[in-house]
Amino acid sequence: MSSYDIEHSVPAEQKDHPRRRPDLSTFFGNLDMIDTSQTQNANSIPLPRDISAAYRNLANAFDMMRGGSGAGQEQGQNGLLEQLVESLMQGAEHPPTEVQGVSDEFIQELERVPKKSLKEDQSCPICSNPFLEDPHPLVVRLACHKDHLFDLECIQPWLKLNPTCPLDRQVLVKKKAPPPPPDEEEADYDEMYA
Repeated sequence: MSSYDIEHSVPAEQKDHPRRRPDLSTFFGNLDMIDTSQTQNANSIPLPRDISAAYRNLANAFDMMRGGSGAGQEQGQNGLLEQLVESLMQGAEHPPTEVQGVSDEFIQELERVPKKSLKEDQSCPICSNPFLEDPHPLVVRLACHKDHLFDLECIQPWLKLNPTCPLDRQVLVKKKAPPPPPDEEEADYDEMYA
């Protein structure tokens, strides 16, 4: 994943502003270890401790966001972050055998929302930062609802672990079942008469 500055084409002289979100490089490092969609061996499964570490890293990052913005948040937004942290910690305690998140292609194809269509009162439900506070907002809309707008930098880590919208928990992508293995009897038959 590119840094915020690269993703938003921020000139070097503007890089002195403080970061809006915690650094997620550790999370994405753990995610690389458990993402089996890119590997050659389709039968390899990630270790539970690695999956647990990815969930815990993201929970800690979201918890930092929650603690850093404090009491000025609306209850709904603070409650969402609390629910996300709780859900991630449950995933860390009882890691699934397979990561259910969406693919990089799905994230790249999310609808981008142009800056001119954003309103002053709109903010990311995860980090609570107003979209227009950022000089170069990278805002995406989830397909489940036209008002489910998120900073890409906030929603991407969630979607890599969970294929659901954090607001309504609607499943955004259904995983395709792997094709059944070829029938062995049929394969033997073909080889005999080939």
